[in-house]
Amino acid sequence: MLIRNLQRIREGGYLRRELAQNVQSAVVTMPGWYYDKKELRNTPSATAGLDYKTEMRYRKEGARFIIDTGMKMDLGYNTTATGVVYFHRFYMFHSFQQFPRYVTACCCLFLAGKVEETPKKCKDIIKIARTLLPDHKFTTFGCDPKEEVMTLERILLQTIKFDLQVEHPYQFLLKNAKCLKGDKAKLQKMVQMAWTFVNDSLCTTLCLQWEPEIIAVALMYLAGKLSKFEVMDWVGRSAKHLRWWDMFVEDVTMDLLEDICHQVLDLYSQPGAAKSPPESPPLSAEKAPISPKNAANGNERTQVSPELPPVPALPRLPPPADVPQYPYQTFTHSPPPLASYAPVSFLAPPSVFPPYLNNPPPFPAVGPHPPGPPPYFGNGLPPSQSQHPRRQCFQPS
Repeated sequence: MLIRNLQRIREGGYLRRELAQNVQSAVVTMPGWYYDKKELRNTPSATAGLDYKTEMRYRKEGARFIIDTGMKMDLGYNTTATGVVYFHRFYMFHSFQQFPRYVTACCCLFLAGKVEETPKKCKDIIKIARTLLPDHKFTTFGCDPKEEVMTLERILLQTIKFDLQVEHPYQFLLKNAKCLKGDKAKLQKMVQMAWTFVNDSLCTTLCLQWEPEIIAVALMYLAGKLSKFEVMDWVGRSAKHLRWWDMFVEDVTMDLLEDICHQVLDLYSQPGAAKSPPESPPLSAEKAPISPKNAANGNERTQVSPELPPVPALPRLPPPADVPQYPYQTFTHSPPPLASYAPVSFLAPPSVFPPYLNNPPPFPAVGPHPPGPPPYFGNGLPPSQSQHPRRQCFQPS
């Protein structure tokens, strides 16, 4: 018996060591989705000849297209943000010259809907895209748009290495706001402004540079400065917390916060006087539709779409003249969920449900019960005493 127990202990230790090695190897092989600014300038699009300014504009246009499509389809902010993150990650491995941005955007939103449990049909996403895009841009979907999007989904999954779960700054923004003390109205105004900044930050590459916790703190810091809300005290404050964000993220410098803030504020800057870049990437070869034969992985597609005729660029939003209550023109026009931003605690998570969940449809009114005693049977009154002489029926008084 003792020898058998020793053998079981040794086998258990071996299994635990093997499991630990497997977990460690899995952690090592997980993709890292954060890049420095040098790597962001050395993307496949830049290698293929696309300048950095044009690539950033394509990223912003693709992100705004996902946001607009998601809003028209009543998708939640988490689904829309997940689709935008997929979009930015995809073009860290592929170029805009190979894969048209609007086809990729539809594919990212289609996959994000399934991941966030808000699925939409592919044909419905394409139908909305058809209404948002002009004819010369919708031609990039080819003769069979649904097949293009469905086949590109396989390439997208392989590109992001099936790492589907994405965290966003929204949850950290609400979590941090619970701990801040101060005037309730000013706090709510600051949170609303920070929420909109988070929405608009999707049009930048911040999700490829920093964790969502740091982005949430930086944009709360920016919103507090613009709304003149200064955090003087917060729940859980200790002697080692010199500033309010030290309780949520550690070793975050002012230079880092200001860099994140400037990247968001650049979205609202005045357009330059120089000539705007072309609307589409400089493509030369004919575009071949994606098919299962040439979509085995993300590196086998070599034929691209032809160059499209240049069209006037869309007007950019002017910067604010001063600092009003909302000192920006938002890309998303999506306010934060209406909630009670109490200084200490919140009563409930944000309420962003459809109207029919908050206001259920009216049910048919139940009329008054007819006078008299209830019937004995569902089909009517019980049989009379004469029909059943041996049965004593209850006679109501």
